[in-house]
Amino acid sequence: MSLAPQADRAYFAAFLDLRGKPGIVVGGGGVAALKAETLLRSGVRVTVIAPRLGERLAELVLLGALRHEGRRFQPGDLVGAEIAMAATDDAAVNAAVAAAARALKIPVNVADDAASSTFIMPSVVDRPPLQIAISSAGTSPVLARKLRTIIESVVPFAFGRLAALAGRFRAASKRRYPDPEARRRFWEEVMEGPIADLVLSGNEVSAETALAEKLNEGKDLQGFVSLVGAGPGDPELLTLRALRVMQRANVVLYDHLVAPALVDLARRDAERIYVGKEKDNHALPQEEINALMVRLAREGKRVVRLKGGDPFIFGRGGEEIDSLAAQGIAFEVVPGVTAAAGAASYAGIPLTHREHAHACVFVTGHLKGGAAQLDWASLVRPRQTLVVYMGVGALASICSGLIQHGLAPSTPAALVEKATLPEQRVIEGNLASLPGLASVQGARPPALLIVGEVVRLRSRLAWFQPLPDKARLDRRIDIS
Repeated sequence: MSLAPQADRAYFAAFLDLRGKPGIVVGGGGVAALKAETLLRSGVRVTVIAPRLGERLAELVLLGALRHEGRRFQPGDLVGAEIAMAATDDAAVNAAVAAAARALKIPVNVADDAASSTFIMPSVVDRPPLQIAISSAGTSPVLARKLRTIIESVVPFAFGRLAALAGRFRAASKRRYPDPEARRRFWEEVMEGPIADLVLSGNEVSAETALAEKLNEGKDLQGFVSLVGAGPGDPELLTLRALRVMQRANVVLYDHLVAPALVDLARRDAERIYVGKEKDNHALPQEEINALMVRLAREGKRVVRLKGGDPFIFGRGGEEIDSLAAQGIAFEVVPGVTAAAGAASYAGIPLTHREHAHACVFVTGHLKGGAAQLDWASLVRPRQTLVVYMGVGALASICSGLIQHGLAPSTPAALVEKATLPEQRVIEGNLASLPGLASVQGARPPALLIVGEVVRLRSRLAWFQPLPDKARLDRRIDIS
């Protein structure tokens, strides 16, 4: 392999410690302000040299963040400085700054002029103290910024806090594990295990306590449970945090409301356990699901309990984490797009359009004793949207009850079946007609009932057009 420098990657990547060191920025405009702020974030004592300052730099001077010398640049201005940046709209001034810096062997950057610079500014993903620098060697700053955007979306801000935690225990880890290889294995276990999970879920106090115990006592740690909302069905509606958690799980527990495509997003070697929870057909009773999560966590595993929609909205999420808390198991909750929001959005029904509804109520439509047991008086108030979860089996009872307690039979109502999925179907009618329409069309769970004047808006706001059954079949099968 040749070690000769190549034109397309001749830069040496390095991070400079300039905390407390003097730096010079020449220029008073917006670009100069960006460069000055970059230096300030690195702890540099910044002096700006320019006859006039733009609004941002003037504000920084007023705040005492930097010094300003209101005059034109002179080569002697760089004496004693440890870094220099030129960002004026005068090429001759920029060239003078570059020449003076080179003569004094001071690193210099000239805006939009890599040839005159001795270093270039990378695009930075900042998770203090963690930094990720991206450079195209000056060939395509736009591409470097695009890559930065991609990395920004997948690197949690909590990684910075995790790095800071590791830094606080670095010396202790060297004492505990003098052998570098043993120390590396220790930190790999920390970064891939429950301590990192605690930091990423915002519980840094517990993470610090657990890390101290692990170092001082060699204590075996329990696992960690993430209660994750899988959203209404479409895998693209999964949150970034949920995806990150699933990619780190050892075990995923899921039920029938979670689309197979969502389960497939878990890391490839994760164990997948179906726990059922269909109406009248529970693969595991709730108590056994709770016990299973506790057992798996005590085995040291990272467990994801994947639940359709949002786990705290008719998902029995509160019951599940209550059982974990009672057993001393560490956990987090990752919210999801609730089924009501997904179904309404994909059906073109704005739940709280201000001209039609000033309130929105979510209820569950489970039958008890053959009838829906609901607080009818609270559900029939005017200018209110009602969303009923798990109400397909009780649809006739619910519509009849709403009419009996005061809503007009002509009140608009819609049933949204398999919301957000290619198989989505919306059956639209009113309280009087919807039960019959649903019966004729064979409506089945999972489906949500939406009642209220906002349903009328669907005729012009429906935007999601799932494929008809035949078109879906033709797309799956090569008919050429």
